[in-house]
Amino acid sequence: MSINPFQQLIGQSQAVELLEQVIAKNRIAPAYLFTGPVGVGRSLGAKCFSEALLCVNIAPEQQVLVQKRIRERNHPDLLWVEPTYQYQGQLITVQEAKNLGITRKVPPQIRIEQIREVTRFLSHPPLEASRSLVIIEDAQTMTEAAANGLLKTLEEPGQATLILLAININDLIPTLISRCQKIPFHSLSFEDLIKVFKEQKNEVILKNEEIISFAQGSPGEAIFATQQLDNIPKELYQKIKKIPSGQIEALELSKIIAQKLDIQTQLWLIKYLQYYYWTRLKNKKILEILEKSRLYLLSYVQSQLVWECLLLEILSVYS
Repeated sequence: MSINPFQQLIGQSQAVELLEQVIAKNRIAPAYLFTGPVGVGRSLGAKCFSEALLCVNIAPEQQVLVQKRIRERNHPDLLWVEPTYQYQGQLITVQEAKNLGITRKVPPQIRIEQIREVTRFLSHPPLEASRSLVIIEDAQTMTEAAANGLLKTLEEPGQATLILLAININDLIPTLISRCQKIPFHSLSFEDLIKVFKEQKNEVILKNEEIISFAQGSPGEAIFATQQLDNIPKELYQKIKKIPSGQIEALELSKIIAQKLDIQTQLWLIKYLQYYYWTRLKNKKILEILEKSRLYLLSYVQSQLVWECLLLEILSVYS
């Protein structure tokens, strides 16, 4: 009896139905775009879809092995692409950077070198399955050169299907969007959150009401927020939550944040502060300042300068 991989995907019935239909009708598109909030199951959905596609016409007793290889990302017909940093002439993923103890001051990106790897991968026919699969995580981080390179690949994908994962469809160039079939993912209900955390044996996270409220139906966001709050020094976190008492304190705090926290943590912190300040102060001006600062960080402006401007602007609002 074959295994239904989509059983793992909780709270995304619309996406599951769409993907199951294209498989049942054998109408697999050359490219898909999975969009939706952080942590609601886009990556898991891509893995489930991969398992379903690469197990087509494979005996049920062999499907378990195929699914295991997909989970371990060592299937010869699957290429999984993640944003990378440049380090000593090489490209390394976020996890590889953490394993090496490397902190970066700029966000990771999908780079033209990685798209060239996709092109090379797709230049060969699939080895075991009926098609090759390429999954590109955080596609919204593609450089302009990478996006243009991917467009050429999508024109003639051959025996392949590409799956792009992106938070916001508007972060991608329109010509890229037009070549993909859209699969929307949504925030989970509280009941589905309970199911996810029970399955993960992580019910303790449900006791933190502030984290659950901040996560807004995203189990991944709730888990990541818990990890981030554990990683930020408590004394620093308490200072960040308060309006600076003056310019000197704002400048000193900016320096500490830039030195102590990597860019990914800084980006998360701004998102959390948007939630924190809005729930307590209901001040739209503060939200605008924080959002502008987030965009500056994503544009590779020096982080200390971003935090200096941010905290001084907040200070001016309340002075």
